[in-house]
Amino acid sequence: MQGYGNGRSTGLDQTALGIITTGFELEQMQVSSRDKSILRRLAGDVAEIAHSEEMVQKYQKWHQLNKLESKECVFFCDPENGWNEVITEAQMECHGSLARRWEMNLRKDIFWGRVMGDDKPVTDFFDLPYTAAADDWGMAPTFRKSQELGSCVWESPLNDYAKDLPKIIDPLPQIDWKTTEACYQVAKQIFDGILNVRLKGTWWWTLGLTMPAVFLRGIQRMYFDFIDHPDEFKELMQKLSNGTQKKLDYLEENNLLSSNTNRSYVGSGGYGFTDELGDNESSENIGCSDMWGFAESQETVSVSPEMYAEFIFPYEKPILDRFGINCYGCCEPLNTRWDIVKQHKNLRRVSCSPWADYEKMADNLTDKYIFSMKVNPADIAIATPDWERIRSELRRNLEITKECVVEIIMKDNHTIGDRPDNLVQWCHIAREEIQRVKG
Repeated sequence: MQGYGNGRSTGLDQTALGIITTGFELEQMQVSSRDKSILRRLAGDVAEIAHSEEMVQKYQKWHQLNKLESKECVFFCDPENGWNEVITEAQMECHGSLARRWEMNLRKDIFWGRVMGDDKPVTDFFDLPYTAAADDWGMAPTFRKSQELGSCVWESPLNDYAKDLPKIIDPLPQIDWKTTEACYQVAKQIFDGILNVRLKGTWWWTLGLTMPAVFLRGIQRMYFDFIDHPDEFKELMQKLSNGTQKKLDYLEENNLLSSNTNRSYVGSGGYGFTDELGDNESSENIGCSDMWGFAESQETVSVSPEMYAEFIFPYEKPILDRFGINCYGCCEPLNTRWDIVKQHKNLRRVSCSPWADYEKMADNLTDKYIFSMKVNPADIAIATPDWERIRSELRRNLEITKECVVEIIMKDNHTIGDRPDNLVQWCHIAREEIQRVKG
């Protein structure tokens, strides 16, 4: 079941990809009076940070950026898998599994608000996801890994198009309402009067289709399919597109969507603060048109623009067409396929990875889109980063994008060299260089 991890930060939530299921059973939801006291103390710290004038200013910066009204660069740093080197076992105080998960979340916000030094807005909301099974497409890959974190291999189940395509089903959400409600009531009891507890459905990381296609078919076979089985691969993509839209239909019809235009991380980087789609913070009737959408196609990084246009884009487009504002891209450089990607409706936030041609993308985006600048996380993955090189590279990229609407995103970290100060120093340099170039 998706929603409640074990206190470890694992970067990208793999449950959103249909890879693993994680969750607490009802009997694990007992929180001792000792753990409650610890959680309430930490929640008080988060609330204090959230109500500060500094956070109000950060909200405003994201609002202006997202409306393309600001040339001031905003930046965000997420250690992701490096969180366990920031908040160590020695710092953790709670004993229970659920309490430890929540303790980690609270300590992250405290570090962001008091130590990190980026523009991440800390809020007084304590958001709980629904406890639900990972997406079920009717068949699943078999994953093999030697340790909890790190790489893995998988056996793809779609081996014969004629036999296996009919097995694909629509991935309609399967929600454990009893566990969801129990978890919500525990949180309400603990944080009452301190933080605003709410259920907030986050049903996908990406609405891109090539990730499920790769898990079902295998990346090598997928690449061969463009030549050897073009019609069958298109049929697969159509099934994935139709299934994703039926999932969105289900979420809309059952009022399970939550606004991501306030206080939510959107796309592959950045926050969704905007009033362009109305004030949806407390609405119980959210549709896709009230939200940011997001898709990417990292798995086709080696595919020609022509093949992307033929085999991928037509199946993504009807999904993103449903959303009020859209984000596109992650690690794939988009400069070679920009003429196709820019045809997405309501496109606003565009990922520019470390492997993109920044000069071309600056010319492409100008001040009409958000240039979401992704810096290389390897820069701070060692004990002694080359700070002068990091500074000069940031300065150069900020100069290139001087006329653009820019956000800088440090993410995809798998280690920070066991040095939390690397994060703080990177944020310090980023703020100095933004001030130097952007003013």
